[in-house]
Amino acid sequence: MPGLTETLRERARSHPDRVAYIAGDTEITYADFDRRADRVAAALAAGGVGYGDRVAILDKNSIEYAEQLFGAPRIGAVQVPVNYRLAPDEVAYIVNDAQAKVFIVGADFVPVLDAIAEQLEHTTHMVVIDGSGHGYEDYATWIGAAPDAPPEPGYVTDTADVFAQLYSSGTTGLPKGVMLSHDNYFAALTATTDSWNVEDTSILMIAMPMYHVAGNILTLSAIFNGITGVIVREPDPTLIAQGIERNRVTHIFLVPVLLQFMPLIPDVTACDMSSLRLMLYGASPISEDVLRGAMRMLPDSDFMQVYGLTEVSGAIVTLPAADHDPDGPNAHRLRSAGLPNAGCTLKIVDPATLEELPTGQVGEILCRTPQNMKGYWRMPEATAAALSGDNWFRTGDAGYLDEDGYLYIHDRVKDMIISGGENIYPAEVENILMGHPDITDCAVIGVPDSKWGETPKAIVVLSPDVTEQDVTEKDIIDFCRDRLAHFKCPTTVERRDAIPRNPTGKILKRELRAPYWEGQDRQVH
Repeated sequence: MPGLTETLRERARSHPDRVAYIAGDTEITYADFDRRADRVAAALAAGGVGYGDRVAILDKNSIEYAEQLFGAPRIGAVQVPVNYRLAPDEVAYIVNDAQAKVFIVGADFVPVLDAIAEQLEHTTHMVVIDGSGHGYEDYATWIGAAPDAPPEPGYVTDTADVFAQLYSSGTTGLPKGVMLSHDNYFAALTATTDSWNVEDTSILMIAMPMYHVAGNILTLSAIFNGITGVIVREPDPTLIAQGIERNRVTHIFLVPVLLQFMPLIPDVTACDMSSLRLMLYGASPISEDVLRGAMRMLPDSDFMQVYGLTEVSGAIVTLPAADHDPDGPNAHRLRSAGLPNAGCTLKIVDPATLEELPTGQVGEILCRTPQNMKGYWRMPEATAAALSGDNWFRTGDAGYLDEDGYLYIHDRVKDMIISGGENIYPAEVENILMGHPDITDCAVIGVPDSKWGETPKAIVVLSPDVTEQDVTEKDIIDFCRDRLAHFKCPTTVERRDAIPRNPTGKILKRELRAPYWEGQDRQVH
């Protein structure tokens, strides 16, 4: 039994009665959680799941989600978390691409399962957590009928094995399965928690969705550090604040959009959050005003910014608490992402030649770290394009390093839009738009938004005989909303006579973006 599953076993032996997770009014000790992981593994094995098989899950945060994350690897299987904000067809694509034998769904998402059940090509078991009135297997009954432990594996396990497979959309518009090994996670957990000042009495809140790399690794971090994790069902500001007060949470990670809202909500500011010792934030840039407001709300907490990607198992760069003084001599560092974590080396290269650039010059950010993924599931060409033979990963982000080694994010080499911490790839939205019968050409760009950081804007060319009255902005947005998760859909639409392109046909995205980002400190909001 390799890696993180053995880590859980060791924690259960050393402090069996300590609470591993709290979810609402439910608590589970390390000993009981370890036993649950064994039973999950046994249920999966009885269902025909074995070494290398994928187990997909679609739900909001729960103890069941966590026990599946640890249970599947006990038989060499791999959890595949699915973003619950996706449209049904997008969910079906991921479950099919992963070739998941088992698909576990929360009761809230039975309508999604109903819509796609007949499309699932490899799934033999469809299981629903809680709920009633559906025709699928009941999760509690399924787990309860399993033996206390899985059968002995007939294979040799290794920490290089894949532990979890998270999906991250690519510029082709199709999601890619990011394979992260036990070794990747160990490197990430060691590098990040070393700077968190974690003690046995620390309480870690898991407020980010478990399908997201942040929520995923925080779920693991509780077990890795042998502390209690407080699971918040969904990232609701009031639920988060109330959970901090009730459980005396000491450590938390949030995205900037939540830090923007929280000081404005009376039910949040009424809560006692003085127990917080560390506020980690990241996944999208933060404005100085939002940071100042959050620091006023939490005067007893240290703040740390983190930068990373799914493909590197989470954070690889951290802006230390010491650099979070907006009025201090190094206030300019608040505009940076921070310093590379232990074990991570960064370099800035010309994206065309991959030649290293001098200090202060903007180029593509490459990183070499044991956190770098094993690769993309069943996509050797995409893996080779992202990872070089000596383990340099191309982040697709552009930035520069200053003379002190601080990383500054300047722009994106790829066209990804980050809205409220969610990654949106324009090519995916453009593919949908081009399916509209009255759109002949289009481009999607990110434009500044005071609430979400940035949001997608669609620039479209309509058929010559179609007027703006025939096809309105709302019509186009609704067309996308019927086919995509709402957070990916354009919030505004602009009609043009033509989309600017270079001689080879590539859309001139920078030219399209420029008017909207004029006057901004950087081209990432």
